[in-house]
Amino acid sequence: MAAPFPSPTAKWHSNTYPSLSPTRPELSAKGKNVIITGGGTGIGAETARYFAEAGASRIALLGRREQPLLATKASIEQKFPNVKVFTAPTDVTNRSAVDAAFAKFAGSEKLHVLVSNAAVAGPVEPLNDVDPDKFLESVQQNLGGALFVGQAFLRYATKDAVVINVSSSAAHLNIGPAFSAYSVSKLAVFRLWDTATGANPDLNVFHIQPGVVDTDMNRAAGGVKALGFEDHVSLPASFSVWLASPEARFLKGRFLWANWDVDELKARAEEIQGGTEFKVDLVGWPFGNPTWKFQVVTKTAGFKFID
Repeated sequence: MAAPFPSPTAKWHSNTYPSLSPTRPELSAKGKNVIITGGGTGIGAETARYFAEAGASRIALLGRREQPLLATKASIEQKFPNVKVFTAPTDVTNRSAVDAAFAKFAGSEKLHVLVSNAAVAGPVEPLNDVDPDKFLESVQQNLGGALFVGQAFLRYATKDAVVINVSSSAAHLNIGPAFSAYSVSKLAVFRLWDTATGANPDLNVFHIQPGVVDTDMNRAAGGVKALGFEDHVSLPASFSVWLASPEARFLKGRFLWANWDVDELKARAEEIQGGTEFKVDLVGWPFGNPTWKFQVVTKTAGFKFID
């Protein structure tokens, strides 16, 4: 289909395609322990199915409602009997519940992949009309949930683990006055995970706009039908499996749209890796010298600019 948004790739996808197939040996998740928040329905559930098809050994599904988690677990285990699926009814804004779920799933093993997918839409009134308490509550839920999940994951993660932060175009685009709280929280969560790489330089963090998918949250926020286009849930699910593979390492730290064609991105891997494309930064800074960067002087404070 024609891209409804500006795109860095000529091809625009609204459904999965062969390069994202979990049956490709290059995308194998064999031996991997994968944990997915918001894993009972929608994008999270479909992502779990794709990781199961890619051969993941163990998959944890976290979500607030037990029944959808159990239904997704049953559907995966029926089709992929060699995959062990763990479920834990978990509100990610409850730190002790998050810690308990991660500890029980990890046990004595390490975790390889996190798909941080749980979120709330928050109030949809414009800034001048929104209830401040509801605004701040939704920001606290999204940011606090990401913080608790992030801390728990890093406790058990392998040194080169993969984190897929399921974000939104609202983190870097003004999508309208009705989603100010959601936009603020999504940008905050982006920066939260971005800073995590400072203390964990081998961590592979990716931020994604998953597409316009007909999920429970999107329906609660007004639905996708009025836009005139819709992306299939298989697209972000298979895109996440690809991001967890070595093929995508050149994109670590970047903000990516699942709709972009991965083959076109791979063809430009060296150029992308050496530049600032797909980063959320101040455009034009540091004033013509792209080789400048910060160097942390101490773990707690202080830095210097180096060339």
